[in-house]
Amino acid sequence: MIAIVKYNAGNIQSVKNAIERLGFSCIVTNDETILKLADKVIFPGVGEASSAMKYLKDRKLDVVIKNLTQPVLGICLGQQLLCNFSEEGDTKCLGIFDANVKEFEAVEKVPHMGWNTISNSKSALFNGISAEEDFYFVHSYYAEISNETTAVCDYIVPFSASMQKNNFYATQFHPEKSSQVGEQLLLNFLKL
Repeated sequence: MIAIVKYNAGNIQSVKNAIERLGFSCIVTNDETILKLADKVIFPGVGEASSAMKYLKDRKLDVVIKNLTQPVLGICLGQQLLCNFSEEGDTKCLGIFDANVKEFEAVEKVPHMGWNTISNSKSALFNGISAEEDFYFVHSYYAEISNETTAVCDYIVPFSASMQKNNFYATQFHPEKSSQVGEQLLLNFLKL
């Protein structure tokens, strides 16, 4: 069973649609038992860090997510919330990845929106995907480069386009909006 974490964030339906297009069934839930029993958990999101963390904490989902042992995929805000801290709303996050989330300086157009190339990809998520590939991004905040960085993108500054630590995987880009290459990445995650 594939579970998508239901919380105070947008874009969950498009992730569900992408999973179903790949021929998998999934459930959108904030039920602790279902999340713990799922084979895979996807933690997507578009939204604001402090209100999203408040929703998770109010329902004790912060503790549930940190203690998951099956493969977990954070997407966009999901990746940022897996880091230590976000400048957005001065927010203490889940602390899976030892990195902080910073706001882009507006020396170029912010948010970073559209297709951009990733490089240095090194993760099972990128099996069958060329080393330099374009994915779709929409974000004003970014996770700094850390030991858990598994791909890099450069927009204003180099940042973590994807991350991994143990069973936790994450992407700043939106695989569900990244055409065939994004579908391949989702399929790689679902086959872990």
